[in-house]
Amino acid sequence: MRLGLRRWPPPLFVLLVSVSLALHLVLALLSLLVLQRPCDPHSPLRTNAFPHPANSNLTAAKAGSPKLSPDSRNAGSSRKMDSNQNPHAAGKEGHAFSPPDRTGYPVSSGRSMGSSPSKLQALFSHPLYNLPRPPIQEDDWLLRVKPKVKDNERDSTQEWKDTDLQALLEQLATHRIVSAVQKPGGTQLKLVMSFPNYGQALFKPKKQDRDAETDFNLFYFSDFERHNAEIAAFHLDRLLGFQRIPPVVGRLINVTAEIKDITTDRKLARTFYTSPVGNVCFYGQCSYYCSTEHAVCGRPLALEASLAAMLPDLSLAQRRSWRSPWRRSYSRSKLAQWEKEPNFCATVKKTPPYNKGTRLVDLIDMAILDFLMSNMDRHHYETFEKFGNNTFLLHLDNGRAFGRHSRDEPSVLAPLEQCCRIRRSTLLRLQLLSRPQYRLSDVMRASLSQDPLTAVAPLLSEPHLSALDRRLDAVLQTVRRCQGRRRSVGRSDDVVYDDMAGYAGGDTPARL
Repeated sequence: MRLGLRRWPPPLFVLLVSVSLALHLVLALLSLLVLQRPCDPHSPLRTNAFPHPANSNLTAAKAGSPKLSPDSRNAGSSRKMDSNQNPHAAGKEGHAFSPPDRTGYPVSSGRSMGSSPSKLQALFSHPLYNLPRPPIQEDDWLLRVKPKVKDNERDSTQEWKDTDLQALLEQLATHRIVSAVQKPGGTQLKLVMSFPNYGQALFKPKKQDRDAETDFNLFYFSDFERHNAEIAAFHLDRLLGFQRIPPVVGRLINVTAEIKDITTDRKLARTFYTSPVGNVCFYGQCSYYCSTEHAVCGRPLALEASLAAMLPDLSLAQRRSWRSPWRRSYSRSKLAQWEKEPNFCATVKKTPPYNKGTRLVDLIDMAILDFLMSNMDRHHYETFEKFGNNTFLLHLDNGRAFGRHSRDEPSVLAPLEQCCRIRRSTLLRLQLLSRPQYRLSDVMRASLSQDPLTAVAPLLSEPHLSALDRRLDAVLQTVRRCQGRRRSVGRSDDVVYDDMAGYAGGDTPARL
């Protein structure tokens, strides 16, 4: 049978073609809309905003973060955050997040979990942190900057204030870097960064992750220097009331724009290379750890670092370096003299400058600081020549601190254990920091949360913070042992050096 093929009428054929084209057009539009919709991430991303030290009072941590991090491609530039934006609007942890910046390094604005700004504020409001100070005499000034106004027009109350510290930290964290050269000497890579206002900072790069713990088989003199240790040491020194570490702040550095492209150091410039995964790396020149095996690398350009304010040039303010009596042997087999003689302190007390003044209790303050942060690398300390022996110690070079949290090193407390001497003000602050309402780990977490690098990750892991409380208790136990030994020979009053004569104080611990 022969089937006849019917032909479609022309009007019906045109209608079917039109409907088909319309359907294809609708499907194409829907596909475009689906592709342009932002995907909801499974986990919160991070924002470019972080709180600047200058905008969050260091003595009373504020939750706001009004400024954004410097653009890694244009150091020193800053952008304003929308005042209506709620920094706690998203995320289970109470942070607002956005994708990483163009350097490939994610940065966030959130504070660490568990930080306690109210505890930090209460601590610095305590009478022990607001002791009356004698008036500053002319001889007390290390340097005097020539004022721009006449002396009779100058406000005599305008001395160094906490706002000056905040402004300095902001400059270190945000100002444009105009020069980067290697700092001569030392065993590890360090750079000197210069700013447009002729200020300078000491740069130490990130060498290892925050939660990495120093190998127990490694000698203390073979350890890496850690950028976050320098930052944390500054905060801890301040919490203890010492204030003998120059200001240090964390910063994300663009390896290319802020080092390679601006350096005039040819030896440094020759060490730059691109890693197999596309990260820009360099290693510089130094005694150890300056090779391709120990290079520091951006991700792909952004590199974490600590920037410490440089002390005045030696031509303006001479410093003297002192060998610590409790210096380690820096040998794999030999012991230092103090490790072999339990009564070593008796010899030290007869030796200038430890035989008078406050030098010995200054050294014990430094030993307490080092024990709390597990720093075994305190071989020397410095003082300003201008003030002779009647001066404070500078707690410099803390990069090998916070290497281990699971183990304490009691030998660091040898000056306290052997001399049984401690400042009253130091003891009272330590007792205060052992109380739940001022717990050292809590105020340390809150203080560190104000550093810009906390936007990337907490500067100290929780095990390190817990170790601070454990070690603080060990210091107080050592003092109690000293008092017990002296009490047995009727000399218990020799333990505490009273540097607060006449101070009754409020809410101070009456006893250990």
